[in-house]
Amino acid sequence: MTHVPRETGRARRERAGKVIRLLRKAYPGAKCTLDYETVHQLMVATILSAQCTDERVNMVTPGLFEEYRSVQAFAEAELDDLRQAIYTTGFYANKARAIRESARELLERHKGEVPRTLEQLVKLTGVGRKTASVVLGAGYGLAEGIVVDTHVARVSRLLRFTSERTPDKIERDLMKIIPESDWIGYSHLMIQHGRSVCKARRPECSGCVLSTLCPSAGHERPGSSQPGPQAT
Repeated sequence: MTHVPRETGRARRERAGKVIRLLRKAYPGAKCTLDYETVHQLMVATILSAQCTDERVNMVTPGLFEEYRSVQAFAEAELDDLRQAIYTTGFYANKARAIRESARELLERHKGEVPRTLEQLVKLTGVGRKTASVVLGAGYGLAEGIVVDTHVARVSRLLRFTSERTPDKIERDLMKIIPESDWIGYSHLMIQHGRSVCKARRPECSGCVLSTLCPSAGHERPGSSQPGPQAT
């Protein structure tokens, strides 16, 4: 059981740096787990990933992207057909509308190209800050923020990098201690670690490379209350 004394901001930044270095060694291939070939396909896949696992999205998108090969094709899609194609991802009615409307907006405002700024992206139907950050980071290599999904939120709280509950507030805390050059990679590493070792229902603290740096190491037991929402 590891005890970490109350930290200064500098100490927390230093610990975060050590965490990132260890996780980079543990997961050298960590990257966005959504399958895509174009930035627009990434945007569509990210919209589909809301309240759905990446694995499920990756089962749906091969057929979807075969049927709709361009922004134009999505813009001209029949909603009923699009709903049926993405049905298993859940919330299919809202997602279908968001995918079609955002494609039309890309054609009308950006000549069919996915914009490269957060400000422009979040003006598209169905694109919030999280989706925009995924698109910019994984699609363009641009770090506008830190993507906070349930894995990132949960593991970051266990590491005591934040005590906040909402994605926006968690992101603000993380941006204070994570170097901008690591904003994109941090999310990929947290997601990989959350799926592989620091699991929501049964964290494997005894085999965790972060056990000496994590204030929660050994505290989480099966059936105990978790400090954040469980990842799917």
